[in-house]
Amino acid sequence: MPKKFALIGAAGYIAPRHLQAIKANGGELLAALDPNDSVGILDSYFPETAFFTEFERFDRHLEKLKRKGQRIDYLSVCSPNYLHDAHCRFGLRYGADVICEKPLVLNSWNVDALAEIEAETDKRIYNILQLRLHPSVIALREKVQNGPKDKVYDIDLTYLTARGNWYYASWKGDASKSGGVAANIGIHFFDMLLWIFGSLKSSTVHRRSHDRAAGYLELERARVKWFLSINPDLLKAAGVKEGLRTHRSLNIEGEEFEFSGGFTELHDRSYAEIINGRGFGLDQVRAAVDLVGQVRKGELVQPVGPQVHSLAKIEEGKHPFRK
Repeated sequence: MPKKFALIGAAGYIAPRHLQAIKANGGELLAALDPNDSVGILDSYFPETAFFTEFERFDRHLEKLKRKGQRIDYLSVCSPNYLHDAHCRFGLRYGADVICEKPLVLNSWNVDALAEIEAETDKRIYNILQLRLHPSVIALREKVQNGPKDKVYDIDLTYLTARGNWYYASWKGDASKSGGVAANIGIHFFDMLLWIFGSLKSSTVHRRSHDRAAGYLELERARVKWFLSINPDLLKAAGVKEGLRTHRSLNIEGEEFEFSGGFTELHDRSYAEIINGRGFGLDQVRAAVDLVGQVRKGELVQPVGPQVHSLAKIEEGKHPFRK
């Protein structure tokens, strides 16, 4: 029997991947919610879905379905980051399992609160940690685990992706709502590193601003210089081919680790794992949430010395919407 879904956050960037994943896994989308009504994307996947721009009407509709014996099995949460925990709580209290886009929450104590409601409701929250399902990432983890146990790897992580000025006018540009650049674009990579190279020993932050973040991590099995940015100018500074809007690089011991392909179906696989009881729960999320919180709130250290990513030495310009 097909699984029944509802979706919060149907108009955003990530929603199409969830819609595709629901469809690819034979699910039915019974209802969707978004305050923005530009959701023509639903026609490509589930044109019969009941759509709402007001939470109260969405809630009422799901309650009616439940009382008619058509309870949803999963609530997919694709809302702005700062609303994730509230929407996860709603799903649990309704009686559904929850599938939440990254980052699950912005603070580690939010994880604790959600764990309490999980225990009360006997329902689960699953986070999308799709890089753990990437074949190349899985192979790298196995290589590290099967290699010398005392080996500590030197790593440079660079992720550059271009965003226009719209970004700063949206909730994504408000660090109190998004968690900043590290949470918005970095949390999957932090989770991947922690999953492969072990728990965090220390974290130093060299840069943290409206368009970039950089620092140095010591993990059980790795020393990591990292740099993240949404500034298009830094693509040119990094020598990225003209016209490209995204650059991912993970350099391990002087060798480039290639994982740029194979992303398109990872949400499909994530949903398949969850439906089959093998999703990533709260216990798998906490380490990356803790790390992103440290990056967002940690004291800045002047970027000098061999632990500093080369791009971290480039001074940032003015915020586009601030004098």
